[in-house]
Amino acid sequence: MKLYEYEAKQLFSLYNIPVPKFALARTPEEARDITQRLGGKSVLKAQVLVAGRGKAGGIKFAESTQEAYVLAKKLLGMEIKGEKVHSLLVSETVKIERELYLSIVIDRSVGAASILVSSEGGIDIEELAARSPEKIVKVYVDPLVGLKPYHVRRITGAMDLSDEQKKVLQEITMNLYRLFVELDCELAEINPLAIDKEGKLVPVDAKLIIDDNALFRRKEFVEREFAGLSEFESEAKKHGFSYVELDGDIGIIGNGAGLTMATMDIVKLYGGRPANFLDIGGGARADVVEKAASLLLRHPKVKVLLVNVLGGITRCDEVAKGLVNALATYGKNKKLVVRLTGTNEEEGKRILSSAGISAFDSMEDAAKNAVELAKVM
Repeated sequence: MKLYEYEAKQLFSLYNIPVPKFALARTPEEARDITQRLGGKSVLKAQVLVAGRGKAGGIKFAESTQEAYVLAKKLLGMEIKGEKVHSLLVSETVKIERELYLSIVIDRSVGAASILVSSEGGIDIEELAARSPEKIVKVYVDPLVGLKPYHVRRITGAMDLSDEQKKVLQEITMNLYRLFVELDCELAEINPLAIDKEGKLVPVDAKLIIDDNALFRRKEFVEREFAGLSEFESEAKKHGFSYVELDGDIGIIGNGAGLTMATMDIVKLYGGRPANFLDIGGGARADVVEKAASLLLRHPKVKVLLVNVLGGITRCDEVAKGLVNALATYGKNKKLVVRLTGTNEEEGKRILSSAGISAFDSMEDAAKNAVELAKVM
């Protein structure tokens, strides 16, 4: 789960990582009042979970309370890469003399946390990594050993800093690592870690990603996990489905991400419009299939439900039972098209046939039929 910048900075404060003074604004008036409390100047940062916010115009500097009000009015409600801005982080400004980079990320290739530091931070850190990889220092931390002073000495030694700045960077690194471990993070990033005109190290931006598999331990984020999701997206997430809503009218269910995407492609090829991506995964039993089919049969945008299953560890008879159960409850005004082949195929087709449903052997034929039905409904 990605956290908003203001959430990350709140957590930074709890772990004694110094951040500029800030508050969250949801209206232009709040942005103006916060700017007033910050001394009349501020930086307004759109709270969105997409990268490239600054280049997209989502960060503005206000030189007065009135300018903060005007800029907030422009920023609130705008869309950045498809995400609407509902709130702004209003922060005191930092006079940046130099930018560093510091992050901790899970490196799955070695099964350890990797601390990355660079004497050149900023918005083009990815370009720097590609252009001059020698400028990024990487330190692995064995999870059984933890972060030790020799790790930190290597990190601070790679930076051209004064002794006092190295001491502060050491404290920030130790605290960031503690946060990273205790909050089950996949990523903890400070970019830029600024050195201001007075020589102080200030985390200007903060990014945290919590491991979704650990959210059961992070009850404080559970409610946020579903914020902004539609009714159907929330239900799909609760059931553990991989689900993405689209703007078409043909519901798609497949077993396996590749097959599901291929089904969407072939529907598009024949002139149809997929309403979603829904992967039930491998080995889904009847109850799982019923939940997935019920979800789409209830969706107001879906005219036709196209189910494409290639039975391996997924049994066709289980799929058929789930579809028949879902159709009995929610299928009054919907059409169901099924392509079913593989394990227990004959039994699956018999179950469908007894409910008046014919199954296709060919994915192409099933997709064509679904598209034709959607056009006449």
